[in-house]
Amino acid sequence: MDADFEEIQDLYKGVRGTAVKILTRVERTDAYLDKLLDAEMGSNDFNPLDKRLLNELVHGVLRNLLKLDWVLTGFYHGQYSKVVPNVRNALRVGLYQILFLTRIPHHAAVNEAVEFVKKYRGQKLADTINGLLRNIARNIENIRYPLSANDELQYLSVVHSHPVWMVRRWHSRYGFEATESLLKSNNIRPFLTLRHNAMRIDFTTFINSLAELGIDYRRCFHMENYITVRNLPNIRQTRIFLDGHFTVQDESAGLVGRLLDPKRGDTVYDLCSAPGGKALHAAELMKNEGRVVAVDKYGTRLNLVQQSAERLGVSILECVEGDATEIDLPPADKVLVDAPCSGLGVLSKKPDIKWKREPDDIQKLVDIQRNILENAARLVRPGGVLLYSTCTIEPEENAWQITSFLESHPEFEVDDARKYLSPQLVSPEGFMETFPQRHRMDGAFAARLIRKE
Repeated sequence: MDADFEEIQDLYKGVRGTAVKILTRVERTDAYLDKLLDAEMGSNDFNPLDKRLLNELVHGVLRNLLKLDWVLTGFYHGQYSKVVPNVRNALRVGLYQILFLTRIPHHAAVNEAVEFVKKYRGQKLADTINGLLRNIARNIENIRYPLSANDELQYLSVVHSHPVWMVRRWHSRYGFEATESLLKSNNIRPFLTLRHNAMRIDFTTFINSLAELGIDYRRCFHMENYITVRNLPNIRQTRIFLDGHFTVQDESAGLVGRLLDPKRGDTVYDLCSAPGGKALHAAELMKNEGRVVAVDKYGTRLNLVQQSAERLGVSILECVEGDATEIDLPPADKVLVDAPCSGLGVLSKKPDIKWKREPDDIQKLVDIQRNILENAARLVRPGGVLLYSTCTIEPEENAWQITSFLESHPEFEVDDARKYLSPQLVSPEGFMETFPQRHRMDGAFAARLIRKE
């Protein structure tokens, strides 16, 4: 057993071997990329440059998966679809470097893939892989991709690397040009967005501390205390993070907090809380006066919320383990349902979602969301607020969900989001809607509903 373990560890040695390990686990299990990557980033085996490369390789391969497989299928002698996952991912990692990372010499990318396959399956297959990747590197200018004039869906799916079912949905809704713009936005390397914590440090001192660390930043357009920085592995190990000076949170999530508009002294429930970003934002907006109850089905996830509260200096947060579809609590001033959703608004940050989701997942999630909303409605006091939000752009999970809810709950009415947010972020129905290609932030939705007196 020990010998087998050492053999496996040796196989996945180094940045590229670790990238293959993560990609294979994403492909073969229900594990999500961010959790797998966080575990490796916490290791002392890699220096900061190694960690940056590892992050680039796994995200880059998953963003461009279909494009890489299109090329490999065209050059592979035999049935590429039958290649075992470890070898397939070694090929993808090698080809991603050849096609997209100009600072890495082609021979270095090829040699790493060949050495991995040699350890895994022997010299014969390694020689085959060597010839395949070198052939592609010599013929980069001759690679041909599908043309939009022949088949728009195939072109969009392969060239911009999204599943055909997803492309078909958006193409029928938005048309060719808008869909292509959305797909391109999903494939852009994302910035990291930070929410400054005024309870720990004033904003000027905070941005000066970033400058001292050599971190370039840009102020966000809609949220004055939010900034974007380049995606920095290890940012959670920095002193300014550990001291609670900021939280990692997209601007779209911050807009949800602004729309919730919690006041000092309010009682706020966050029914699907973990990892707790929105609950903690509410506490900060309340100046740490009042009561915020973070509800989640899993106690282990709530432990992380509590740790974040302590880091940020939030003392009004309570954690309650429970199922959002049935938990019973006294009526509150504000009830937030940040619903489980398909996540199709956050594909630039979580490209593995593209390959995890199936078309019928959306209806299953709609049913779960409806059940949570039904229970949440009972927990809102007369005159109180029910705020529903998602990080997807699918109408079934967003506007249609709320329209259906209002039809069966006449005691609630829409509170127009224009009262709280820029009109360019609000739909004609009064809902918050953001899109990656339009607003330079994640795709998200939120509806603020008032329970009539």
